[in-house]
Amino acid sequence: MEKIRIAIIGIGNCASSLIQGIYYYKDKKPDDAIGLMHWEIGGYKPSDMEIVAAFDIDARKVGMDVNEAIYASPNCTCIFCPDINPCGVKVEMGCLLDGVAPHMADYPEDHTFTVSKEPEKSKEEIVRILQETRTEILLNYLPVGSEKAVRFYAECALEAGCAFINCMPVFIVSDPEWAARFKEKGIPMVGDDIKAQIGATITHRTLANLFKERGVKLERTYQLNTGGNTDFLNMLNRNRLDSKKESKTEAVQSVLGERLDPDNIHIGPSDYVPWQKDNKLCFLRMEGKTFGDVPMNIELRLSVEDSPNSAGCVIDAIRCCKLAMERSIGGQLTSISAYTMKHPPEQFTDDVAVEMVDEFIKGKRER
Repeated sequence: MEKIRIAIIGIGNCASSLIQGIYYYKDKKPDDAIGLMHWEIGGYKPSDMEIVAAFDIDARKVGMDVNEAIYASPNCTCIFCPDINPCGVKVEMGCLLDGVAPHMADYPEDHTFTVSKEPEKSKEEIVRILQETRTEILLNYLPVGSEKAVRFYAECALEAGCAFINCMPVFIVSDPEWAARFKEKGIPMVGDDIKAQIGATITHRTLANLFKERGVKLERTYQLNTGGNTDFLNMLNRNRLDSKKESKTEAVQSVLGERLDPDNIHIGPSDYVPWQKDNKLCFLRMEGKTFGDVPMNIELRLSVEDSPNSAGCVIDAIRCCKLAMERSIGGQLTSISAYTMKHPPEQFTDDVAVEMVDEFIKGKRER
């Protein structure tokens, strides 16, 4: 089978984990392929992907081979597949717009971005690169709050005829106007805001659904997260967090039998702790009442390596997106978005989303 041809916007920790994973699983067999939700989707294995173009704005990455750039600062995720050979794809200078928060300039160079002096690419130049490299799927890993930049690259995808997977919380796929434009052109899209395999949001959703199914009334809850990667540093600017908080909060509210008053639910990034690097800590508390109005509560501490955790979902989103292209399906992909994203076009409980994805893989129409 031909490789799935992917272009990536933002060669940060998430891109590093995904690219490492493509090589890591190359020599694996189904029985020892730990960490995958699906070994094969539509005949495509994790290694059946090829990075054909990449965009970034950091001087330490622009101009480098993408397989070398994934290890450059400020990336700090764990290296589980070292010494990957160069692939011959150069990281191109992208378009900055609002991709870097102003406060990032106040931190040491190895913690933040060093903007390249290379000329920024225009939309026409990026579209040309996507077309010349025969990119099939454009994968967005821009920082939280990059509203203008995400819309810019979504326009590039539309013009170049590429499918679009939006891994961050600017609402493109879940926006009916954007969805209509992609559907009109017959281009599939998956989004918005990637979940982790076992992360803060999916754990919170699972427990919230458990409360509902076991007849426990959830009265109050919070989810506080800390981390030391550039994502958490970027999110110290609270002005960039509106869509992130909405995405994470709605992911939990959507599975509750009765929505909580905004004063009784708090979900969002809490603080930046540099020495944590790509490790994310989640502190979760849920308070409710059980039989006889007797109070109970749960407190949980979750520790995960943030970027590999999301790569496990992206690798399924890419392959389902490819299936949609082969089947000439355009617009929102409801099932894989509900399965892998925090703010999909339509929310479903996770058990239902799993069934929907399995049905889609087998060739059934989206619900």
